[in-house]
Amino acid sequence: MFEKLRIKEHMEVADSTGQHVGTVDEVVDERIKLTRSDSSDGAHHYIPFEQVEKIDDNRIYLKQGTPIPVGVGAV
Repeated sequence: MFEKLRIKEHMEVADSTGQHVGTVDEVVDERIKLTRSDSSDGAHHYIPFEQVEKIDDNRIYLKQGTPIPVGVGAV
């Protein structure tokens, strides 16, 4: 399990294969809020903490099979 306090603004979020998904805007409750600039629809999207596999350096890796919100990582 990771420590949510390690999640900081501007960290990269990647899927289980290392593919860029988004960038952390902030932590809201038990979710990671992604920046709008990484979204093709210009909206904020959220990833629940339970979908995080690990944090390595300045990158957050999601668990395999995590559903990626529509419009995220498509810019």
